[in-house]
Amino acid sequence: MQTAPDSGSKIPARNGTSGTKTVLRLEQVEKSFHQRTADAYRTLRGVNLEVSAGDFITIVGGNGAGKSTLLNVIAGSILADSGRVKIDETDVTRLPEEDRAAMIGRVFQDPKQGTAPRMTVAENLLLASKRGEPRGFKIAMNESKRQEFRQLLAPLKLGLEDRLDTEIGVLSGGQRQSVALIMATLKNPRLLLLDEHTAALDPKTAHKILDYTANVVAEHRLTAIMITHHLKDALNFGNRMLVMNHGEIAHDFDAAAKSRMTDAQLYTMVGELEDLDRPEV
Repeated sequence: MQTAPDSGSKIPARNGTSGTKTVLRLEQVEKSFHQRTADAYRTLRGVNLEVSAGDFITIVGGNGAGKSTLLNVIAGSILADSGRVKIDETDVTRLPEEDRAAMIGRVFQDPKQGTAPRMTVAENLLLASKRGEPRGFKIAMNESKRQEFRQLLAPLKLGLEDRLDTEIGVLSGGQRQSVALIMATLKNPRLLLLDEHTAALDPKTAHKILDYTANVVAEHRLTAIMITHHLKDALNFGNRMLVMNHGEIAHDFDAAAKSRMTDAQLYTMVGELEDLDRPEV
């Protein structure tokens, strides 16, 4: 069951943008693990969600709230037990991850995921540029491509534009995550999924990556969903914020509501939800 925001709340809920194309639609999505065992638990409980084109949604919630499971179900890394997942009104509920790859870009929390460590920066970017193309499609590495990659990397100010021939595996976590972000957005995916993609980085680098993320999303008019454990980032970035608890979307705030909320209010809200007893399986 979907939990609605309190009717007496001073901060209104939001459900999509009127008149804007719906890019993602979740209908009564359920997911459980270890079914029919003593360890069974539900991680998603009848989740309904509409994401409009151009939305940049941040998601917060305590451990076990269902945040990463939600992104995994959207990406097809795991399949929902029931309900529907639609991208551009196409039902992808039963499609595996590889069949959704052309529509979705994703950056993980671990900088080691999403890149090939023994390939160079340029080779990784070239590989990403082939996403969604027919099998056997080839793109030649030439000076034009290298210059394109330099221009993509330069705004990060991490020196990566001068390290195109460096293997990804020897880069720092922040540098590697930067390449992963560019790879995920290179083909302007229908959906960009960011699973705490700055959590493993030092604060200075994390700030650079977040600013770059926001700029890329705005410049290319991407539709993005970002999980973060930093409540301040959830408020400062995006035009919409979801608060999850026990596998449900407990609150859905629009940009105006986010702008009126303080860090302390959000911290209290998340804390109060975590203090609630976990529903029975």
